[in-house]
Amino acid sequence: MFSLESTATPTATALDELVPSRYALKVGDIDVLVVSDGVLPLPTKMLGHNVEPSERAEWFEEMYLPQDAFDWALNVMVVRSGDRTILIDAGLGTDPDLQLPRAGQLIRRLGASGIDLAEITDVVITHMHMDHIGGLLVDGVKERLRPDLRIHIAASEVEFWKSPDFTRTNMPQGFPDALRATATHFWSEYGSFVHTFEDEHEVAPGVTVRRTGGHTPGHSVVRLASGGEALTFAGDAVFAVGFEQPNWHNGFEHDPEESARVRIALLRELAGTGEMLVATHLPFPSIGRVSADGDAFRWVPVFWDF
Repeated sequence: MFSLESTATPTATALDELVPSRYALKVGDIDVLVVSDGVLPLPTKMLGHNVEPSERAEWFEEMYLPQDAFDWALNVMVVRSGDRTILIDAGLGTDPDLQLPRAGQLIRRLGASGIDLAEITDVVITHMHMDHIGGLLVDGVKERLRPDLRIHIAASEVEFWKSPDFTRTNMPQGFPDALRATATHFWSEYGSFVHTFEDEHEVAPGVTVRRTGGHTPGHSVVRLASGGEALTFAGDAVFAVGFEQPNWHNGFEHDPEESARVRIALLRELAGTGEMLVATHLPFPSIGRVSADGDAFRWVPVFWDF
C-alpha cells in the first residue's frame, strides 16, 4: 500500500514525469495521498462572474495570472484508514467533445503510485460534477474495481441530478450538457454501488463526510481526524480566489449565495481550528491552512516535506 516511502519512486511501468503529480502525508494514523488529475483550462470570469471585469482583472494581475483563461488544478485524494482504502473524488476522465487533454490523468497516476484499483474499498463523491466522477467512467475501470465497492454520496445530490437546474450557473458553452450526460452515465453504471447519507456519515475510522450544500445541493466535504491532527478535503467549496474574495460567485455554483455562505463558514471553521485544507481546484498539492484576515481569509500553503 502507499506510504511516504512507497510513493517516493515510480513503479517500473510508470511514465516518469518531470512535474510531481502526487504528494503523500500522514494525518495521525491515516495515510493520505493527494493525486493530480491534471488541469482544466477555463475562462477567468468563471472565478467571479458577479463582479466588474476590471475588479476581476486586478486580482489576476496581482496573482501574476493571465487575464483571459487559466488552469484550474484537479486534485483527488486516496486515504487509508484501518482496513479501508478510500478514493475521494475520481477526476474528470475523458470527454472528447470538450477537448481537455491535460486532464483525466487519475487512473494512470494511481498506477504510477502503485495503487491497484482493486484495493479501493470505498469512493466518496463530494458532488456529481463530471470532474469529480468521470474517472470512474474511463474504459476498463469498472471491471478492475471490487464488486463490493461502496460509493458514498449525499442523498440530496442524487436527487438533484435526476433533474438538475442550471439556471443560476454561468458556465462555458457545452458544459451543462456534458455535466448532465456524465451524471446520467455515472448513475447507470454505478447506481447499484451507491450508499447515500443525509447530513453526515463515517466512512472509516476518523474519515467523515458531511453535506454542506451550496455548490450543489448535496455538495459535501470530507474530514480526516486522527492523533490530534485533522485535514478537510473541501471539494469545490473553496477556489483560489475564495480566500481573499469569499463572496465572488463561481460559474459552476448552482446556488451562488448559499455557496458563499458555505465557503465563509467553512473558512472560519478552518481558521479557528488551524487544521489542514485540501481542495479540488487549489494549486497542486493544495495542502495548506487558513488564516483570518479581517472579513476575508488568507491561504497559508504548507512547506513541502521530502
